[in-house]
Amino acid sequence: MSNEIKAKNTKKTVKMLFSYSKKYFAGIAAAVIFAVAGTVIALVGPERLKDLTNLITEGITTSIDMPAVARIGLLLVALYAASTLLNTLQGWIMATVTQRMSQRMRADISKKINRLPMWFYHKNTTGDILSRITNDVDSLGQNLNNSVTTIVTSLTMLAGSLIMMFITNWIMTVTAIASVVIGFVIMLLIMSKSQKHFDNQQKYLGQINGHIEEAYTGHTVVKAYNGEQQMYEPFKSLNKALKKSSFMAQFLSSLMMPVMTFVDNIGYVAVMVVGAALAMKGTISFGVIVAFLVYVRYFTQPITQIAQQAQGLQMALAAGERVFEFLDAEEMPEEEAKHTELKAVTGHVEFKNVTFGYEGTNKTIIHNFSAAAKPGQKIAIVGPTGAGKTTLVNLLMRFHEINGGEILIDGIPIREMTREQVHSLFCMVLQDTWLFEGTIRENIVYNKQNVSDEALKKACKAVGLHHFIRTLPKGYDTVINDKINLSAGQRQQITIARAMIDDAPMLILDEATSSIDTRTEVLIQNAMDKLMQGRTSFVIAHRLSTIKNADVILVLKDGDIIESGSHEDLMEKGGFYAELYNSQFEAA
Repeated sequence: MSNEIKAKNTKKTVKMLFSYSKKYFAGIAAAVIFAVAGTVIALVGPERLKDLTNLITEGITTSIDMPAVARIGLLLVALYAASTLLNTLQGWIMATVTQRMSQRMRADISKKINRLPMWFYHKNTTGDILSRITNDVDSLGQNLNNSVTTIVTSLTMLAGSLIMMFITNWIMTVTAIASVVIGFVIMLLIMSKSQKHFDNQQKYLGQINGHIEEAYTGHTVVKAYNGEQQMYEPFKSLNKALKKSSFMAQFLSSLMMPVMTFVDNIGYVAVMVVGAALAMKGTISFGVIVAFLVYVRYFTQPITQIAQQAQGLQMALAAGERVFEFLDAEEMPEEEAKHTELKAVTGHVEFKNVTFGYEGTNKTIIHNFSAAAKPGQKIAIVGPTGAGKTTLVNLLMRFHEINGGEILIDGIPIREMTREQVHSLFCMVLQDTWLFEGTIRENIVYNKQNVSDEALKKACKAVGLHHFIRTLPKGYDTVINDKINLSAGQRQQITIARAMIDDAPMLILDEATSSIDTRTEVLIQNAMDKLMQGRTSFVIAHRLSTIKNADVILVLKDGDIIESGSHEDLMEKGGFYAELYNSQFEAA
């Protein structure tokens, strides 16, 4: 990445961060005010300390004014106590603000996930997205909490101590500044070199999380094919890159502290030498030297703190860039202006010259596709792998937007309806089952309100699942987790029961019985036939024996319909479908 692009991204990240924190401006301002006030109060201390030192020094040759010493001592205690209290308050306020910002960021990311198009998830791994939600948001919040007020306090301390030093003695002030300039230049140089390593650290952390999530999800396949070493090699490479980036980022940042400490001590010695020479000439008193040495510490300490916090700011910028890149990603178009709704759905579906190709590719998957389904018909979609069968139903559900043509339901183009309205018209069973950690009841009645126990049991009996659920310790209230060993077929039965409970006007089945044994398949097929009665149904099947009773069979190849008709008609033609059907029984 060029320096120009990097600078542009950093500027954009900082701008978005400021925009994001507007809601919490009052809290941040209060924390800054408390930090500044505490620092200013602390800066008054050395002046009182100078008076106390001069008072004691003069008292050694005469007599010590103990009441005056007591007054100044108590004033110093009050000043430092007030400074501590104010700094504690700013720490509490800033921690509250940053945690609320982190909470809001996670909430916005969660909402953003639902507004992103499907192609976004094809380009990014699940692990990398999770890393942005967890690691990057946490890193951003923690480092902002530690860095913002510290830097404000340090800058206030730096400016205040510099003013007080000039007021006290300009010669010693120039000496102190000269010694610090070198360290400040070195600090800026180190920061410019280490930023790219912080960026790479967050990037490789997201990639390694994505790889681990992928390997863990397919752990059974990895074990079955003895692919442990093959999965370990990319992990090893990513881990090595992460280690290298993290090492360089931490090493370069850690150089700041010893460099600034060295410069701090050199400046301290230089001021002491100059101060001693001035005291011997009678230009300044001993109390001035004591106060000035405290100011020198106040002057060099902020620079050291800024050097320390530079690491946190660099991590925050790297994490923020990834978080805001996600929040700034292109969303699906807003649909607030769409008010078209289908009340009494008959289920007439028509594809008119539909053309589609995936985002970011020049390849067309569906070519000028046209077909119609009458209300209550069972439409089977068959064809070889890669023909576009699943893509077709995804377009019907508006998971993707078509490039050309129209899809109509009851004569209304689905693009005139909201996505939520289109989704509500279908119940869907996919080949890949999805169950969440919750009770079996919750998984089956997912997002459906007021489902009776009778309806729940009826659906489970229909798919042959009721007897198995009765054998579980808590029946329908058994929580699905790692302790409950469900077969692939049982998991699919649960998703089919979920579709029955949903009871939507139309039905989509994508290889819904692929993981079920033949005996159970017959039971479920009967249940499905009942479910399909009166509903327009789209069935994707590779096992062609399951769709022999379909009203219309659409045979797809390379995104085009090459044949259509009933099973008997297509078999009589002896075309591609007949060849496909007979090939499944050649072995027998």
